[in-house]
Amino acid sequence: MSIGDDTQMEFHISRKARDQYQFDLSLYSLNGNVILSDFHIVRLFAQRMNQKRDLVHYPEQAVKASQINAMGLIDEILHIVLRLYRRQRVTNAMRLAVEWLEAEIGEEELDRTLKVFLEQFPPLGIYKREIDANSYLSSETDGISNREIALEEMLLLWLGNVNPAFSPFLELFDDEELERRTAYPEIIAEIKKFFDTQPGFGPDNQSLVDLLRSPAVAVPHSLAGQLEYIRKHWGYMLGDYLLQLLRGLDLIEEEEKAIFGGTGPAIVYDFGGLDVEEERFSPDKDWMPSIVMLAKNAYVWLDQLSKKYASQIKSLDQIPDEELRTLSDWGFSALWLIGLWERSQASRTIKQIRGNPEAVASAYSLFDYQIANDLGGEDAYQNLCDRAWNFGIRLASDMVPNHMGIDSKWLVDHPDWFVSLDYSPFPSYSYNGPNLSWDDRVGIYLEDHYYDDSDAAVVFNHRDQWTGDSRFIYHGNDGTSMPWNDTAQLNYLKPEVREAVIQTILHVARKFPIIRFDAAMTLAKKHYQRLWYPEPGTGGAIPSRAEHGLTKAQFDAAMPVEFLESILCGVMVLMAPPRSSSPGTMGS
Repeated sequence: MSIGDDTQMEFHISRKARDQYQFDLSLYSLNGNVILSDFHIVRLFAQRMNQKRDLVHYPEQAVKASQINAMGLIDEILHIVLRLYRRQRVTNAMRLAVEWLEAEIGEEELDRTLKVFLEQFPPLGIYKREIDANSYLSSETDGISNREIALEEMLLLWLGNVNPAFSPFLELFDDEELERRTAYPEIIAEIKKFFDTQPGFGPDNQSLVDLLRSPAVAVPHSLAGQLEYIRKHWGYMLGDYLLQLLRGLDLIEEEEKAIFGGTGPAIVYDFGGLDVEEERFSPDKDWMPSIVMLAKNAYVWLDQLSKKYASQIKSLDQIPDEELRTLSDWGFSALWLIGLWERSQASRTIKQIRGNPEAVASAYSLFDYQIANDLGGEDAYQNLCDRAWNFGIRLASDMVPNHMGIDSKWLVDHPDWFVSLDYSPFPSYSYNGPNLSWDDRVGIYLEDHYYDDSDAAVVFNHRDQWTGDSRFIYHGNDGTSMPWNDTAQLNYLKPEVREAVIQTILHVARKFPIIRFDAAMTLAKKHYQRLWYPEPGTGGAIPSRAEHGLTKAQFDAAMPVEFLESILCGVMVLMAPPRSSSPGTMGS
């Protein structure tokens, strides 16, 4: 934020903490204070602290980026309130405060205290010894005396030190030495007296210092609680900055949720409001209501048939007519074959590296929408399709619209079609494992900690082997438990992605009159936004997505209509929950 035009007033960190943690100087604004409005910067800041801590033996000492960010937000919001006070109540408030202090404390003692403050919490120029405290105090920034700026920063330092919720991080801004060596306590007391003589401000027309302290007084031990207090009581003052506050709350929600200890309780989604848009589905065909369908895992069924008939049955065209006749006699009119499409080889490799040498690739981590070669390919499928129809049986197939396999043809040819970042969202991630790519042009690297179950990474590293450029692509995720680490999440905000999926669905529909959409609810606009571009104040589903949230208007502009409504016609469609559910469980 700015108090003049471009004057930075941000979160102050002591020289001692800077020296101890060796924070990158790029984390600082020109005046040497830490800029924490960028979530990636916040995570780098927290990582620097965590690298100095013994988290193996003392995991409770881990610093969370969301807590650092919350302190930075509160500090910055207090500066905003000070700026508004100057604009709406007393224009030259800090100059008058300086004059009050010179009269009550003395100019010499005030400047001595400000110099010690600047030495302990130095602007970047002083920290790098490019300028001394005397020269700084005698100068101006954007037409404002640096004495006034330093006094405001010192007031905010005190507010941080008396805020109980800041206390776990006191090492960053401890004012004990300043209090011991200078007239700092007397100056703070006089600042409070001065503002008691000035006009009140805020929703309760409080003295300025009392107003600035009110979040910590109301919710003393919770940073999230203080942000909620500010949102509720000061939201009208913050303007567009309110969105940044909401994103800060979302980051806290993300980090509180991101504990991968199992699937957890089932989540019941709210689909209310989906009926406000006009339905555009085609009417049922006469055969649809009477379908009786049987689900079969293709590879498992072929193995069972091989044992049953004492013969190697490895491809679809080898399935005996006798078996199809039996299904028809039992009353089945549809056969849903799970796992027909060509699967990701990386999916199998990941499982084998994790200790299952006999594992096969997931049926939902797809390489391409072609019938798998080891099931006989297109010819074997057509043979089975024709013979099944002779017995009145229609074939059904899965369609996985929200993601592709981690090494799919789409990912190799169109990496920009997937939700990604130019940097790893978490500085602690590393990508030094085996290359999972089949194509020499591309390197695909899973996050290292996934292999030993110490983390469930939300992204993987896609590396262009020709240019050396990296992007970090998100794994598919429905927000209920852990990401699917053998998949890559498609970005539905891109029209070319929506069109490619539509053409793929039409390709599948030409082969199968019945399609089961896996995890179909993740494509409903409200849920796609919830997961990947959360409206500020509603985040927390997918770690590291809060900072990429969009307002509803922004999201609607990028994804104007419900995607499924634009394509669901002419085939029988089964809306299905994620694959963590029983294969036989289907919605309608």
